[in-house]
Amino acid sequence: MPRRWAHSQGVAARAVELAPILGADAELVEAAAWLHDIGYAPDLVDTGFHPLDGARYLRDVAKADGRLCRLVAHHSCAVFEAEQRGLLDVLQAEFPQEAAELRQALTYCDMTTGPDGTHLHVNDRLAEIHSRYGPEHLVSRSIAKATPCITAAVESITGRLADVRAAGIG
Repeated sequence: MPRRWAHSQGVAARAVELAPILGADAELVEAAAWLHDIGYAPDLVDTGFHPLDGARYLRDVAKADGRLCRLVAHHSCAVFEAEQRGLLDVLQAEFPQEAAELRQALTYCDMTTGPDGTHLHVNDRLAEIHSRYGPEHLVSRSIAKATPCITAAVESITGRLADVRAAGIG
């Protein structure tokens, strides 16, 4: 899992850059960035849906903060894949969505970071995911449905960062 670790490190580095727009929630988003893919760990796989498996581990074993668990559960517009897997009701019942601006921030961090931790344009990241899984895979189909949600999140955070930078704050 060295490549997954490199990705998580890159996602966390992106989260640190968002501190000027996140205020008091900056550390929460950074923690979620570090942990967003924990559900891929082989020992944690239960449903095969890594946002849910990771959030359950954080809640049940690590006894993590509920907001952190909700961000992990819903990262990168996860509701679309949950729906494809027949897990949407379970996801929403166990982990109500966290505030939209925090979900957008985590999505921005994840979807502008490549598998090796480097910064990517969101369109390149989406193409990389499709390439990795192939066109018929459930993940590719889910990402295709989630693309408007993902790109809107990235655009929103990009705009907020630009506003803060223009004001000389960040």
